[in-house]
Amino acid sequence: MSNIRQAFEKKAFIPFVTCGDPDLETTKQIVLAMERAGASLIELGIPFSDPTAEGVAIQGANLRALSNGITTDDVFALVKELRETVKVPLVFMTYANVVFSYGIERFCRRMAEVGMDGMILPDVPFEEKEEFAPVCRKYGIDFIPLVAPTSEHRIEKIAKNAEGFVYCVSSLGVTGVRKEITTDVERMVSLVKKANPDIPCAVGFGISTPEQAEQMAKIADGVIVGSAIVREIGRCGRDSVPVVSDYVKRMVDAIT
Repeated sequence: MSNIRQAFEKKAFIPFVTCGDPDLETTKQIVLAMERAGASLIELGIPFSDPTAEGVAIQGANLRALSNGITTDDVFALVKELRETVKVPLVFMTYANVVFSYGIERFCRRMAEVGMDGMILPDVPFEEKEEFAPVCRKYGIDFIPLVAPTSEHRIEKIAKNAEGFVYCVSSLGVTGVRKEITTDVERMVSLVKKANPDIPCAVGFGISTPEQAEQMAKIADGVIVGSAIVREIGRCGRDSVPVVSDYVKRMVDAIT
């Protein structure tokens, strides 16, 4: 069983953070605090100049990190440090261009060397995953697929070929906090489970409150939150560690 699958032995809370916002040391302390607060798996964003799937909060985090001069190598060095103590699975959430420019083979090899478990590339559709998935597999990295509300006729195929978990996108459009989730997430999850009963499903995009997390955890195996956390980091900067820790703990408590 992959490390990622083990994260779903109970309902999984999966927080996201952009590496290097406001600086790498704060990112490190936030990740350590999120693990202590009960996160099952943590998504790490590699700063990118054109994060097309992201809303205002995460776009701002990318710009702040890039203005700090944060590079992909800096992020790998951070992961190496984190892995001295962090035990939960770590997954990159980034973009194809970041991996391309580094070199797919070199990127995946480096992921394995520093102890990453998986990768999500929201701008790579299922039909184009063969450029990345076999190289990931070679290095023991799960290439995690997304399914969106518009993916219905492709969900079966995506789920059957899924590794790690399936990221169910709960809302159309970009990431960001939403007052309510209006998509039929339950149907999406049921189609995934029908095609591949063994693959965990985690729901993300728009979830921000403990009430929303509790509602989604009744439907799916895990809940992903990015923008609400990144927004707090943007607001509190280097003082955000206890704020994020408290938020993650409340979300974990809501789903367990």
